[in-house]
Amino acid sequence: MRNMSFALTTEQVMDGTKTVTRRLGWLHLKPGDKVRPVLKCMGLRPGEKVVPLRDPLTTVGKRREPLRRLIDEPEYGHDECRREGFPLLSPAEFVSMFCATHKGCTPETVVTRIEFDYGQEG
Repeated sequence: MRNMSFALTTEQVMDGTKTVTRRLGWLHLKPGDKVRPVLKCMGLRPGEKVVPLRDPLTTVGKRREPLRRLIDEPEYGHDECRREGFPLLSPAEFVSMFCATHKGCTPETVVTRIEFDYGQEG
C-alpha cells in the first residue's frame, strides 16, 4: 500500500471532511485501491518517520482534468473546493493556492482528480 501525503490538508483528512484530492501524478490508481494517508512521506529528515493520519482511504474514482475547470465551471468549482476541504475558498483562490504549492503548475495544467472514501479496511 502506498503512502499519500496530506501535509496541506491534515486536519481535513483527520476529521473526514476531505473526499477529493488533486495530484500532479498518481496515474496508476484504480477504483478500490487503498492508500495510507500520512502527514508527509517525502523530504523526511534523518530520524523522522512517516506519521499515519488515520486508517487507509479507498479510491472511489480517478480522472484527469485541467485545474482551471474549477474556475471555468463555477458551480463545479465551489463544490470541489468544499470536497477538497476548503469550503471558504473561491475556485480561483483554490487554483492559485494549488499552483503556488506545486512547482511548475499553472491553471492549464492537467491534474489527477482522486475521489476517496473513509470506509473500513477490508
